[in-house]
Amino acid sequence: MRLLHSLTVAVTLAAACGGSETPASPTAAPPPGTSGVRVLMVTTTLGFRHDSIETAHAAMDTLGNSTGEFRVTATEDLSLLSASGLAGYDVLFFALTTGELPLSGDQRAAVLAFVSGGGGFLGAHSAADTLYGWPEYGEMLGAYFREHPWTQEATVVVEDTSHPAAAGVGDRFSIVEEFYTFRENPRPRVQVLLRLDASSVGASGDYPLAWARSHGRGRVYYNALGHFSSTWLDPRFQRQLRGAIRWAAAR
Repeated sequence: MRLLHSLTVAVTLAAACGGSETPASPTAAPPPGTSGVRVLMVTTTLGFRHDSIETAHAAMDTLGNSTGEFRVTATEDLSLLSASGLAGYDVLFFALTTGELPLSGDQRAAVLAFVSGGGGFLGAHSAADTLYGWPEYGEMLGAYFREHPWTQEATVVVEDTSHPAAAGVGDRFSIVEEFYTFRENPRPRVQVLLRLDASSVGASGDYPLAWARSHGRGRVYYNALGHFSSTWLDPRFQRQLRGAIRWAAAR
């Protein structure tokens, strides 16, 4: 896979988060026959709202258009999370979602059926800080957020450079991020792709940051990075998401 060039996106980089941005308006589902992977990117928040959401929208749209490999529909309209709504997509992407999203029983069943039936699911950053009251979601994702004890520059170790969602970024890289820990270590249940180099934050222990797993016939990918706008504009992060989308869609 070729190296991605840096994308120029006209946004202001956020040094912190917490604004109250206007939710993005949903766009129509891609018409049948559209080439490339069809991605439904949900950024609904009922808890903390990241300032990086608008940058994430712009970065993913530009990345998809520049490569031609996928098309992103960004929305905060949860009514699209239904059997009929999801039928128009290959991958469901919870990006920076938070809180107890008001999904009905039918909607929850539709999401699980979409993934277990062969669809892809991606989660970024606070997708793990979402839907604590729905244990099946946490099981599918791999772990729930616990805390973020380190917001600083630190080293990330790439455990599996052969996986499409981790290839091409080297054995390790440094990045300024809000690094998550989780209520339970997901390692026994997932294929860990990235972990925090604990020594780079003056700590010890095992802190997975990105992983992949199967769920029925579907594929699930989660990446704990993405707190800052600068992360969404980082070619290394974009490369990971690009590979994750193709992998989750079984392309």
